[in-house]
Amino acid sequence: MNLSGWKPKMPGVIATGLLTLTTLLWTFWGVAEMYYEGWGLPFPQPLAYLIPGGACLVLSLLVLTWPRAGGWLIIAVGGLFTTWWWAMTARRAGRLTLKMILSMFPVSGILIVVGVLFLLEGRYRQQRREAGIPRHSNWWLRNLHYVINIGAPILAIVIVSALQLPNILTRVDDGYRGEQLIEGNGVTLIWAPAGPGWNWRQPAGWNPSWNHIALYGAPPVGLKERPAQAAQADMDAHSICAHLAADGVTLLDEPQHIWRMPTPDELVRSLCRHGENAGCTWNGKKGKAECTVEPDKDMPLWATDQSAIYYWSADEYDQENAWYISYNGWAKYQPKGWGNPRHGHRCVREP
Repeated sequence: MNLSGWKPKMPGVIATGLLTLTTLLWTFWGVAEMYYEGWGLPFPQPLAYLIPGGACLVLSLLVLTWPRAGGWLIIAVGGLFTTWWWAMTARRAGRLTLKMILSMFPVSGILIVVGVLFLLEGRYRQQRREAGIPRHSNWWLRNLHYVINIGAPILAIVIVSALQLPNILTRVDDGYRGEQLIEGNGVTLIWAPAGPGWNWRQPAGWNPSWNHIALYGAPPVGLKERPAQAAQADMDAHSICAHLAADGVTLLDEPQHIWRMPTPDELVRSLCRHGENAGCTWNGKKGKAECTVEPDKDMPLWATDQSAIYYWSADEYDQENAWYISYNGWAKYQPKGWGNPRHGHRCVREP
């Protein structure tokens, strides 16, 4: 075999390309999610979204320097990560389809393939050293694999930041956290002030789940863990909103039914951008709402300094899931017990 030819170099070239692609995808996802979901979380929590891309980059530098040891490490990491991710997806979705596997493979299972290719690269490197074949004299060509592997994720960070930061830094927030009258697109409602009726974040850092909200008034009153799943009737009768006094901040033991949770349609029609109604409408299905302008996380509907980017709605999707709306107009559903800093709620009442 001609060790100085292209054939023995191909495993390393292919492996480097695939690893660079994996690092690039995870970096792109991490930066985009940091600006989308992570913005508003206490620092340094938003940086957690960069961990997968950062881990891939560290693995890349290790395996490019020591392909044999790094190859085995990548095989182990890729196998463990793929098993964990596919199992988690199967639990959430109730099944694991071929379509799901293929969509996840570029950022999970492909690491195993990359590890095997780097084992071959390590073997050929050893043979080239034993044959006395010198490395390329040009520094850039000699270190091109490092340049590409480091430069690609840096470029992704720059591009995503350039696209996202202008919107984030120009969001409208007057700092007012009282009641808000929001009119527009066929809906006129008063939205609750800061407190139990609006993103009621708990000391442990989570916001109430749909179950917590719906079952608040069921004995014993409070944000208790319940053995039963909440139903639509519970949301209508026992919700946190139903127990709010007229001031919107005082919780009472008996339901008042002055306040309530908004429907998905009301949430969508109240979305805004730069303080103005975004003109959004919902077709009743999962997906992106049709809007006159792209909505954003702006007052008067959203608090830009809070972590919630989704609002639970009053409506359940089925026995296990409930609808929620994101600040940029996506209508989706999630398990009713899902309580975290990104999912908030805001009660409404008629003017």
